[in-house]
Amino acid sequence: MNENSHFSGQPTFVQLIRLIPKSLVGQCIVDNGSDYCCKKFDTWTHLLTMLFSCCAHCDSLREVTTGMAAMGGKLNNAGLRCLPKRSTLSDANAKRESKVFEDIFFSLKAHFKAIFPDSRPENDSVYIIDSSTIKLFQEVFKGSGLSKQNGKRKGGLKVHMAVLESDPTPSIIHLSPGANNDGIFLKYLGFSEGSTVIMDMGYRNFTQFNRWTREGVTWVTRLHPHTSYITNRTNVTPKKEKKLGVRSDLFIRMGSDLSQAEKVNCRLVRFKSPESGKTFSFISNDLVSPASVIAATYKKRWSIELLFKRLKQNMPLKYFLGDNPNAIKIQVWCALITDLLLQMVRRQVKRKWAFSNIVKLIRLHLFNYMELFSFLENPERSVIRTTAADYQLALKLSG
Repeated sequence: MNENSHFSGQPTFVQLIRLIPKSLVGQCIVDNGSDYCCKKFDTWTHLLTMLFSCCAHCDSLREVTTGMAAMGGKLNNAGLRCLPKRSTLSDANAKRESKVFEDIFFSLKAHFKAIFPDSRPENDSVYIIDSSTIKLFQEVFKGSGLSKQNGKRKGGLKVHMAVLESDPTPSIIHLSPGANNDGIFLKYLGFSEGSTVIMDMGYRNFTQFNRWTREGVTWVTRLHPHTSYITNRTNVTPKKEKKLGVRSDLFIRMGSDLSQAEKVNCRLVRFKSPESGKTFSFISNDLVSPASVIAATYKKRWSIELLFKRLKQNMPLKYFLGDNPNAIKIQVWCALITDLLLQMVRRQVKRKWAFSNIVKLIRLHLFNYMELFSFLENPERSVIRTTAADYQLALKLSG
């Protein structure tokens, strides 16, 4: 009989689900009352169904329901109360509030942080904020841009995030229609004294800039081309700074004298990238650090772009299982939960794996009895051993 060196008594999907403490999900269910008047398709079963659709990259309700039904008894140990029908899943996505899945995500994030303490220093409080739009095939959420000539337009969901520089998962998330301005996200943010906030020019808000300065929060962004300002003082740029790309260093006051709006005293650094040759204008309330440090700080914003890229490339966010806002939000939150679980799998394995490779591996072996962590640690041992009896049988058959 053949023996697999990475055999497990549970399918890969069940091993992934067991990373989620059921008591934690249960508390979120109680807090939100999401199982009120529920007969069979409870929140736990709903969560597992959506996680299956994310891991298997299902594009329709039929793929989800028939895919789970085909697995039969392999899902017994996952705690499912029932296998959903298409109408049941569709109704649940429309009626069960997405807030419970949001709470599950942040509760899981806190749970994993307690189990796997961060190795980064305690004073690491550099936040990057940005947004990314998920295009929808119909105007469920109001999309941005002009309508087509036939009057039709697509919808869009904007995902706003605040991410710690050294943390691959978001710390603050807000979902809104794609037509909304990025600035609406500012009211959901709260940073402690000593934090640094990095953002693009879409978050231009003079009142917020001044509030952060009073609270001891450092901010770095790019100068909007339509911003008026006057120069208060020009700083001398050392030769060492010029070699790094600094072209000028100014103390300015942003805001027009003709307007009653708030004015902002800050710093303007013009920087030419040695790699690309492009020139950038950075503004910040950091009046002490070298100009090259301010430019290097803004460069850290690239990490959130990588996060958006990872989510869009590895999670099923092109096709949605419902055409209403609640269903779309549920799918986004469950994609974030799936991403969080896979990040924890990657973190527990000493061997270095590309995140996309782990996603593909789990999708291919979702219901195979493969010991996931053992395989990821040493895939070279994944050989099939043939016993002596099998070898003798093979000889007889070939003769």
